[in-house]
Formats: sequence, C-alpha cells, structure tokens
Amino acid sequence: MRLIAWVVRVLVFVLLLVLALDNTQPSTLNFLAGYAWQAPLILIGLAFFVVGLLAGLLSAVPAMFRLRMENGRLKRDLRTARETPAPVAEPPLPPLI
Repeated sequence: MRLIAWVVRVLVFVLLLVLALDNTQPSTLNFLAGYAWQAPLILIGLAFFVVGLLAGLLSAVPAMFRLRMENGRLKRDLRTARETPAPVAEPPLPPLI
C-alpha cells in the first residue's frame, strides 16, 4: 500500500513539474486602480497558492487557540477529580419486615 501511495505522489509531482515547465510564458495580472503585474504564469499560480495557504492557516488559528484552552481546562478538571477522594457509599439497609 505504501508503494502505491509513493507511486501516486511521484506521478502527481512529475505532472505538476511538466505543467510548470510548460507554462513559463509571461502573463499580465491586472489589479484595481490600474496596477498590473507581469510575471510567468507559473509564478502567478504559485503566488495565489501561497496566499490561499496563508489565508487557510490564518483562519484556523482561532479554532486552534480555543481547542488548546479547552484542553487545558479539561486537564485541570481531570487533575482535581483525581485529587479529591471519592465518597464512600454505605451499603443499603436490609428491608424491615
């Protein structure tokens, strides 16, 4: 199974490498207010990939901090539950007949 996964990874890498080497012609990206950026198409694609990656990581930061705070709270609760002794339950009395 590992061999199949590595073969798929290598094939995807080779496919992306061929795609990158085939798209080296200059391309112009026009922004608002008349700004333009002229660069190879693969560089523009890489820039958008990096911006998307950073946006995804930035959007995950609040959830990560919330989960870390909850994990710390649960660890404190578990520590206090282990330190406090459990109450000893008395056996029930026999019925009076």
